[in-house]
Amino acid sequence: MSDKKNYGFTTTILHGDRQKGIEHGSLHKPIHTSVAFGYADARQLASVFQGKEPGFRYGRQGNPTISALEEKVNKMEQGVGTICFATGMGAIGAVVQALLRTGDHVVSSAFLFGNTNSLWQTAMSQGIGVSFVDATDVANVEAAITENTRVVFVETIANPRTQVADLKRIGELCQARGILYVVDNTMTTPYLFLPKAVGAGLVVNALTKSIGGHGNALGGSLTDTGAYDWTRFPNIYENYKKAAPLQWGLAQIRAKALRDFGSSLAPDAAHHIAVGAETLALRMQRTTANALALAELLEKDERVAAVYYPGLKSHPQHAISSELFRAHGSLLSFELKDGLDCFDFLNRLKLAIPASNLGDNRTLIIPVAHTIFYEMGAERRASMGIAESLIRVSVGIEDTADLLDDFCTALEGC
Repeated sequence: MSDKKNYGFTTTILHGDRQKGIEHGSLHKPIHTSVAFGYADARQLASVFQGKEPGFRYGRQGNPTISALEEKVNKMEQGVGTICFATGMGAIGAVVQALLRTGDHVVSSAFLFGNTNSLWQTAMSQGIGVSFVDATDVANVEAAITENTRVVFVETIANPRTQVADLKRIGELCQARGILYVVDNTMTTPYLFLPKAVGAGLVVNALTKSIGGHGNALGGSLTDTGAYDWTRFPNIYENYKKAAPLQWGLAQIRAKALRDFGSSLAPDAAHHIAVGAETLALRMQRTTANALALAELLEKDERVAAVYYPGLKSHPQHAISSELFRAHGSLLSFELKDGLDCFDFLNRLKLAIPASNLGDNRTLIIPVAHTIFYEMGAERRASMGIAESLIRVSVGIEDTADLLDDFCTALEGC
């Protein structure tokens, strides 16, 4: 395999490790458990610590196994650099910890993963302003921007109601204003969509989800796409400006969020995720096809009050999703009609598993208001369009006919 040829998505990820040379001819980067790295020449150790040459300092800031995963994710997102974290929330938290200061302002989509919403609430209690807006229309984002706005944050497809942000136009707005545009790509993955194409400066991926795919390892990542000019960001400390501006953001994030805050990914988790990532494209092809089939089945059923999936023509952002994404994702949600008990329905399912995760090989299903969004309260849920009967489905790779039959049976006949 030549490293100069432009290979396809899966081929690139599948053969990426061995392009760097691996001990003993191994096809996978092995799990390096050491947290310390010795150097025969003490001057080289100092040079590595000072950032004058590449190398490993201490396990909290990375090791060869984690570095190999970072390279995989970076190739997926076509970035200039990627940093991995213990979880997806660790990656989002790194934006707050490493880049924001008291008095700064963030414009965030109102349609958010529950824990991300909680994180912004914490940031607000610490003196960072956050404005929540309907990001399906760029006008709402523009109206919320102030002179202290440092970051605009959106998810590609919102969890759980599947709203699709006005990604391209928001990117154009951020570029014009010099604002860092952060896009959470978890629900689409870099196989379905490249946020770099719409001007995102930083891309979040919860590696726990579809990239890892097997529900056996936690992880997250931040990728710098190279689209943002860090000389326009006022919060970069002077000691991180020694390198070229393209590296300023990553240097500060690695120091402030990994070295100082310690949200480090474990090597064994990095290995699990790296192996899982090899089949991302194949799994996304299956899960997105299954999701569309299930959404169409539910939309036709008279016992279902509403179905939310961007692949349906009835979805408000179907046109945007069709324009930007290779497919419409593997997440959908729906509401049963009044009088039908969602718990009784869930208990009749045999294949779909009541569980809290996304992007697993198995179909997972959860009553949103009663579990993952319970803590935020009824008023906040209502503002996000989350009905008390809303059921979220993370669609897996089961045989399509079996999956549809399971839902039909739970509905007591289609």
